[in-house]
Amino acid sequence: MRPGNVARGRTYDMAYIGIFAVVIAVCSWISIPAAVPFTLQTFAVFLAVILLGGKRGTMAVLVYILLGAMGIPVFAGFRGGIGVLFNNTGGYIVGFLCSTLIMWAAESLPGRKLYVQAVSMILGLAACYAVGTAWFMLVYIRSTGAVGVMTVLGWCVIPFLIPDMVKIMLALMLGNVLRKPLAGIIS
Repeated sequence: MRPGNVARGRTYDMAYIGIFAVVIAVCSWISIPAAVPFTLQTFAVFLAVILLGGKRGTMAVLVYILLGAMGIPVFAGFRGGIGVLFNNTGGYIVGFLCSTLIMWAAESLPGRKLYVQAVSMILGLAACYAVGTAWFMLVYIRSTGAVGVMTVLGWCVIPFLIPDMVKIMLALMLGNVLRKPLAGIIS
């Protein structure tokens, strides 16, 4: 690859990462308030990795988190700031990175087969739930008092299981449909 093409490739990578950081933000604004708000963030996170690949998808999530940490209102409810990350639900936002890292690692498995993507998304979602729930409990216990694991799972995980499975299916379908026509643009 010629030096100009390398610079062009890096510029395109930065543009795609930025675009998907914005897509994740927009999907976070589509929100139904709850203890942990119902959003389309997980859909956008999964779609970013399917379309951009693990490295760029992970970078898009990292940029999204950093923008929010700097105070730009990219999180659910048009919130931003480091305080959001240190609040009860901040662990779920950080958990998105765990999801993308698992999906990125799965790319080294037999190609980008649909079943590998589906399993990696489910494992990534489980990791996000684990990080987010542990963080929620720690912050809640410090600020409010004791709470049981089953109570927190009832607030933060169980209501999201079916919607998140639907988001995984939508991301798989849309991502795999769009990946082929966008291959020449995004690759």
